Amino acid sequence: MRILVATDAFRPQVNGVVRSLESLAKSAPAFGSEIDFLSPQGFPTIPLPTYGEIRLALAGQKAVGRRLAERPVDHIHIATEGPVGLAARRFCLNQGLPFTTSYHTRFPEYIAARTPIPERLTYALLRRFHNASAGTMVSTPSLARELAGRGFERLMQWSRGVDHVAFNPSKRVAWDLPKPIFLYAGRLAPEKNLDAFLKLDLPGSKVVVGDGPSRRSLSKAYPQAHFLGVRKGDDLCSLYASADVFVFPSRTDTFGMVLLEALASGLPVAAFPVLGPLDVIGDSGAGVLDEDLRAACLQALDIPRDRARAHAETYTWANATRQFLGNIATAKTAHAARHGSGTAAKPAADASGKKSEFLRQRQPIEP
Repeated sequence: MRILVATDAFRPQVNGVVRSLESLAKSAPAFGSEIDFLSPQGFPTIPLPTYGEIRLALAGQKAVGRRLAERPVDHIHIATEGPVGLAARRFCLNQGLPFTTSYHTRFPEYIAARTPIPERLTYALLRRFHNASAGTMVSTPSLARELAGRGFERLMQWSRGVDHVAFNPSKRVAWDLPKPIFLYAGRLAPEKNLDAFLKLDLPGSKVVVGDGPSRRSLSKAYPQAHFLGVRKGDDLCSLYASADVFVFPSRTDTFGMVLLEALASGLPVAAFPVLGPLDVIGDSGAGVLDEDLRAACLQALDIPRDRARAHAETYTWANATRQFLGNIATAKTAHAARHGSGTAAKPAADASGKKSEFLRQRQPIEP
């Protein structure tokens, strides 16, 4: 099975969406599948307002349509709701092709935190975007219930995995900092609620890894914390393994890939009992979820590191990839039943009038 993922989130961005898609592509060949990407690469881009490190592609429907029509793939999955995703969605609708989407980011909450735009308006736009698909993949059961309550349809669970070799307790080294060490890693932005962590009266040291629009204001407001900037590869893995508690103050994440990376490194988690941590940590004993984040941080110090590691081992990219591919097969079968098996097989043309290579070389997908 050949799958094309249309995404506005791609290298050089560093975030959970990009890591998820890259890990998915790496795991897919073991299941006889190939994943290619249609990304902002090759298009002119402009910086996203209030988020300059993220660039939006100036990707028109005709340009995206030509690129999609030229690629021999069996299915299109739309990972994001930006310009690339919107253009890919329009292409699929014009061609009568079933496609799937995934819901990664709670944009309504993020936008409301920066602008006077109400959440209900953004949710209405997202609902329209995703409900045109044959299935929308979400990371957790809690998120599925929440979106179903907002009118989203055909929701399918797609969990995540973690690289257990890269993120490993064996990479622990001694830090020349007062102990214990409380670590946060991720984007530094208003929606991550970092003040809730940095203002806590905790023993030892607070370490912050990552970058974003809030870094300057946070480092100025909390000079006692150690801001290390973006770290990658073995350096990042060593930082995880060398801390004592991973603190996750966000109340808006849909999953939290960093939670799995911390757990795989043998790092217990302290977080609020909200969507994301509730699903990933739950009652595993690998972390402490409490509205009193300081109490959660202190209690997490008593959690054995091997318990955190054992819980992370239940999340694998093999299982996540199998789930993703199964969702596509299910969505296509259901779409054919609703619309008739011949709907997507009719000849079609792209925006330039050429017969679509997508349709000429399509092959059936087996569940």
